[in-house]
Amino acid sequence: MTLKFPKYEQYEIGQQVRRSSKSIAINIAEGMGKQESSRDVIHYMRIAMGSCDETRVWLEFCRDLGYITQEEQFELDNRYREIGRMLHGLCKRYKAQ
Repeated sequence: MTLKFPKYEQYEIGQQVRRSSKSIAINIAEGMGKQESSRDVIHYMRIAMGSCDETRVWLEFCRDLGYITQEEQFELDNRYREIGRMLHGLCKRYKAQ
C-alpha cells in the first residue's frame, strides 16, 4: 500500500508505517523467544502494543493526507485494534502465571 504513495512520501510516512507495523511482529517474536520469565514476555508484548498504536496513528496521517481512503483506514484500524486486543490478552495470561 505504501508503495503507491507519492515518491517523497514512500521514504517518509511510508517508511514509518512499514517500520512500526514490522515492529509488532518482531517484538512478538523476541518476547516469545525470551520466555525466561513472564516479565520478559509482557515487556515485549507492551512494546508491540505501542507499535500497533503507532501504526494506527500513521494510518490516520495517511488518510488525512489523502494517500488512503477513509474506508481503507477504517479497515486497517480495525485490524490493528484487534491485534492490540490479542496482545493485551496475552499480557493478561502471562501476568496470571
